[in-house]
Amino acid sequence: MTISIGNDHAGTDYKFAVVEHLKNKGFTVNNYGTDTNDSVDYPDFVHPVARDVENKVVDFGIIICGSGNGANMTANKHQGVRSALCWNKEIVALARQHNNANILSIPARFTALPQVLDMVDTFLETAFEGGRHENRVNKIPVSC
Repeated sequence: MTISIGNDHAGTDYKFAVVEHLKNKGFTVNNYGTDTNDSVDYPDFVHPVARDVENKVVDFGIIICGSGNGANMTANKHQGVRSALCWNKEIVALARQHNNANILSIPARFTALPQVLDMVDTFLETAFEGGRHENRVNKIPVSC
């Protein structure tokens, strides 16, 4: 499985930990995030992740910024992307089960690292339930 990851300066430390965690589990990771804590603009690091998901180059994406909001809004501008801003593994599970989320947006300033690693595992291990949820997801337009 291949995962693309992107982050701004608020998510650098978490990004390094998530990349190591994923590689230890045998995943291939495309790293589009900044590797420093110097201030950067999150869209520059989120768009490549969303493009990979949009073009089906990867299985999933993970994006990390301070609140998770800006990264999430940016990713959801791409067709076929269903990015979910999550702050605990229960919301992550529902985002996958009910919304077929394909990008996980993590708020670095509002989550602890062990919690983030649990969220990542939940995101990658939880399947979309389909059924009535598939009908709802299909009503999300790819463009208006």
